[in-house]
Amino acid sequence: MSHPSDAAPQAGGARVSARGWGWRHAGRRLPAVSQLDLEIAPGERVLLLGASGAGKSTLLAGLAGVLGGDDEGDEAGDLLVDGRTPAEQRGRVGLVLQDPDSQVVLARVGDDVAFGCENLGVPRDEIWRRVGHALDAVGLDLPLSASTSELSGGQKQRLALAGALAMRPGLLLLDEPTANLDPGGVVEVRDAVARVAADTGATLVVVEHRVSVWLPVVDRVVVLAAGGGVLADGRPEDVLRAERDRLVDAGVWVPGAAPPAPDRSRVSGDLLLSASGLGVGHRGATGRAVAVGIDLSVRAGRALAVTGANGAGKSTLALTLAGLLAPASGSLEAAPRFADGAGASPIRWRPRQLLTRIGTVFQDPEHQFLTATVRKELAVGPEALGASPTEVASRVDRLLDRLRLDHLAGANPFTLSGGEKRRLSVATVLASRPSLLVLDEPTFGQDARTWRELVALLAELLDEGRAVVAVTHDAEFVAALADDVHDLTPNARRVHGDPAALGAADGASTAARRRTRS
Repeated sequence: MSHPSDAAPQAGGARVSARGWGWRHAGRRLPAVSQLDLEIAPGERVLLLGASGAGKSTLLAGLAGVLGGDDEGDEAGDLLVDGRTPAEQRGRVGLVLQDPDSQVVLARVGDDVAFGCENLGVPRDEIWRRVGHALDAVGLDLPLSASTSELSGGQKQRLALAGALAMRPGLLLLDEPTANLDPGGVVEVRDAVARVAADTGATLVVVEHRVSVWLPVVDRVVVLAAGGGVLADGRPEDVLRAERDRLVDAGVWVPGAAPPAPDRSRVSGDLLLSASGLGVGHRGATGRAVAVGIDLSVRAGRALAVTGANGAGKSTLALTLAGLLAPASGSLEAAPRFADGAGASPIRWRPRQLLTRIGTVFQDPEHQFLTATVRKELAVGPEALGASPTEVASRVDRLLDRLRLDHLAGANPFTLSGGEKRRLSVATVLASRPSLLVLDEPTFGQDARTWRELVALLAELLDEGRAVVAVTHDAEFVAALADDVHDLTPNARRVHGDPAALGAADGASTAARRRTRS
């Protein structure tokens, strides 16, 4: 995200100061951040950790000067960048948000990356030199004229990061910058960020739940406490050793302390969907299929993980299996018992027929929010199916409790943290109790505790005889839950049916990334 600034940006890293700082979103009883005292020296590289909802994203938004005015919340204390308010230093700060869709501004890739530099008054020749270097750094191997509307989620994440890097900010703020990237892309992007920070001397603050990814390139770890203030702060090795138990209790993904996999019966049930020679794609400007020749089956009681490189067509396949996108070629048929009179083609099912059969969680959770409160959002599906008020309340209360959203029942869904939004989007689907769940990156933004609870809940649904299709880059999720893995990367697609082969699939994905670059 970029903003115009009247002043030319300063060279080198920015200093960050928080003194008793806090922020409470409008309509919330409790603050998102409170009593925060923090000093970050110019050029430091900080990994910012904490439980889902601890206020990490709020702090980054505050530092970027994008929290809004008094009508959007109440501020306490002081938050400064180089001794001035963040609103006065917007040209000095580069922010990459959790939701890359919200940062795409222009229609073409090159123009979008150049946008921030243009706002800062960078000379034209220098702008395009920076654009090329930034795109190369993040591995977005696309023409400058490529349409931003046709990018995958992972490609948009790289695009947003390229735009921030091209600005050469003194303070670079990254909120879950690798969450939607394939394994090879995670390392590539991390290393690109480290190189830019080293070359420019920028101060780096990165929010990431998976600690081990960023440990090689940061020199400090700060852990926000869920109740306010700082839980731990220091050199990475010191914090992880001395505070290990407290960090695990707080839900931090401490290396070597992954949550245990849930027990499952793993009994296969009836066939629900079968794909033969399936091709998937959007009817956009290119009109081409992004993946073809897909053969797979979905059965009750089984979890199918869809993996592969960014841009390989995973989300497009998920939308097609969910009956929301017509097949580009080949066939996708629902078994007669699953269709139950609705017809063999899910794309032809009416909304009410889909609601009871297939529930879909989109890659961007905000795309499926409809109401003003979390509680009302969870009630939409059951009410549409004609459930009684007592039954609706029972389902909603159970999901609020299981997914740690009960304290947010009256909050606006759009004000939740990224991890909270993801849990809510999954819960809205669970509330309708469909036979098949199609989930796109279901564990995005989750701390170790909420990840464990979400996976345990899905395991229970599988044992009840429901089916799960999950698009994911989360190796722990695949290991804990998947019965089958279908890798969409070219030349690696035959992994279907063997979740133990995920490591080989990831290797094939990385090797093929230059051909399917996102």
